[in-house]
Amino acid sequence: MYSLTTNAVKANTMPDDSPLVIVVDDDISVRESLELLIRSVGWQPELYECAKDFLSRQPISQPACLILDVNLPDLSGLEIQESVAINRADLPIIFLTGYGDVAMTVKAMKAGAVEFLTKPFSDDVLISAIESALERSRVSLAENVGLRSLRSRFDSLTPREHQVMTLIVRGLLNKQVAYELGISEITVKAHRGQMMRKMKARSLPDLVNMAAQLGPAAMDDIGARQPHADITA
Repeated sequence: MYSLTTNAVKANTMPDDSPLVIVVDDDISVRESLELLIRSVGWQPELYECAKDFLSRQPISQPACLILDVNLPDLSGLEIQESVAINRADLPIIFLTGYGDVAMTVKAMKAGAVEFLTKPFSDDVLISAIESALERSRVSLAENVGLRSLRSRFDSLTPREHQVMTLIVRGLLNKQVAYELGISEITVKAHRGQMMRKMKARSLPDLVNMAAQLGPAAMDDIGARQPHADITA
């Protein structure tokens, strides 16, 4: 049986930030074969024989993908896919199966799987699928980093700047914002300028796009929804 301890030792022979290819398959011959293939391309393999061990793994910080057997002794591949979609949505999945099942394939692909391969398949086909999955992972990680930076800038706003931003992205003019908040138009302009600098927004459309990325929950400022909110200008 392939132990996780042995896997960790082998993984340490590669850079910590090298792309990670995780394999969950209860067939040791499949795991060993895939490990050799993954290493031959220069990726870092991580092998599990059951879903439980994989699902208890810590979050992944580098580009990664998951090669998943459809039929496992504890959970099915589709059940694992559902869990990944909730907790690790940025981890692309490649399914492996010993038999073709159109309905299962359609369900997996609709849920976001990169590929659904029926054994036997060529190394080139799997390598191509892994490359596509890792590229998707890279893009997702970059987007997550950008979103965290955006949220950090948004959190740096004062309550008043938050209110001004919320009303501006809703299409209100400076004088309308001033009326809603019970402050002068000059004060609104000052808060707006400071807010734009903190958000690193080059224009109003740029700011509106940022608000869309943050989502309605972040922009739902209580004070901004209450006219003449009692916040120091």
